[in-house]
Amino acid sequence: MKQITSVQNPYIKSLVLLQEKAKARKQTGTFLIEGKREIELALKGNFEMETLLFYPEICFENTARKLAPNAELIEINKEVFQKLAYRDTTEGLIGIAKSKSFQLSDLKLSKNPLILVAEAPEKPGNIGALLRTADAANLDAVIIANPKGDLFNPNIVRSSVGCLFTNQIATGTTSEIIAFLKEKNIAIFCATLQNSNSYHLEDYSVPTALVVGTEATGLTQEWRDAATKNILIPMQGEIDSMNVSVAAAILLFEAKRQRNFL
Repeated sequence: MKQITSVQNPYIKSLVLLQEKAKARKQTGTFLIEGKREIELALKGNFEMETLLFYPEICFENTARKLAPNAELIEINKEVFQKLAYRDTTEGLIGIAKSKSFQLSDLKLSKNPLILVAEAPEKPGNIGALLRTADAANLDAVIIANPKGDLFNPNIVRSSVGCLFTNQIATGTTSEIIAFLKEKNIAIFCATLQNSNSYHLEDYSVPTALVVGTEATGLTQEWRDAATKNILIPMQGEIDSMNVSVAAAILLFEAKRQRNFL
């Protein structure tokens, strides 16, 4: 079995590039995953694990081998592990997995789907939180409109706590996604301040897409024009917006309540 004990090793340097550069992830079609739970969820989500690096003082070889028997196994030392790991609580495991494409055409929807659409989210922490909320609500899909970066950014993988792998995800332009939703006869409810009804007055028992924008700029006019209904969460304080993942959670769980799935 291969062992690597130097942070100057060319392969380790290439993994650092995978962490830091979207271009490297795109060119190689691979990305890094830290932690046993996240790796397990990726495998459950049918992501192919090319390589597993393990630090034997934290993770036994047989544990790593059982986790992904088809992956190449590489033993690393403390210095290499600390170079690659963002967290101390990753159980001594780092995986290198193959990326997937997030095509709208690949989504498999139920007869009465509930979908979250987020337009142009930028902060990895917000994207991770949206994915965790979607997992908690057991949505049919999460669709990212006009993504600002690749979803395999290690900060998104980490902040989603593996929910990047538990959700059906697709990306596309706003126009492509609106056309997709209309073709599937899915009602579009856009969270926006303009020409809106209070969110709890609408009916989400039909095939539904709940659409949220960024806190800074909100949704574009294209979404507002395409909406079946525009909705808002009444605010009782001094500000007129809240964190996008919090807003999404309020809307999604109202839809779940109406569908009697709680």
